[in-house]
Amino acid sequence: QLVESGGGSVQAGGSLTLSCLHSGIYSNSPFCLGWFRQAPGGEREGVAAITTLGRTDYAHSVKGRFTVSLDAAERTVTLHMNNLEPGDTAMYYCAAALRCSIPTTAKARYTYWGQGSQVTVS
Repeated sequence: QLVESGGGSVQAGGSLTLSCLHSGIYSNSPFCLGWFRQAPGGEREGVAAITTLGRTDYAHSVKGRFTVSLDAAERTVTLHMNNLEPGDTAMYYCAAALRCSIPTTAKARYTYWGQGSQVTVS
C-alpha cells in the first residue's frame, strides 16, 4: 500500500528526493503520512510528517534542510532533502496513520509502512 522510490548515494552537502505512493490508503477522515529513518544498529526515528490537511512537522535535526509535501491527486508524499550530512545515512521509510489531523513523528501512531529506501551520504 505504500511504495517508496528515490534515494541513493550522494556526497555531503548534496540533495536527494524520496517519494511514496500511498495508493492503498483510503479514509474519509484526515490521515498522516510520515517519513522515518533507521540507521544500522539504531532505532527507527521520525523525520517529517504531513497531514492530508497540509499541516507539517519535522524532527529538530532536519528542520530547515528537509521539506515534506503532499500531492493529493497523485497520492504521493515527497521528502526533499537538502544539505545532506553523513548522519542522515539510513534506510528511510514512508508510513501512514489513519484518523490523524495533527502531524506527528511518533512511530507508534503509524499503522502502515513501506519497504524502505536507502539513503547514503558520504
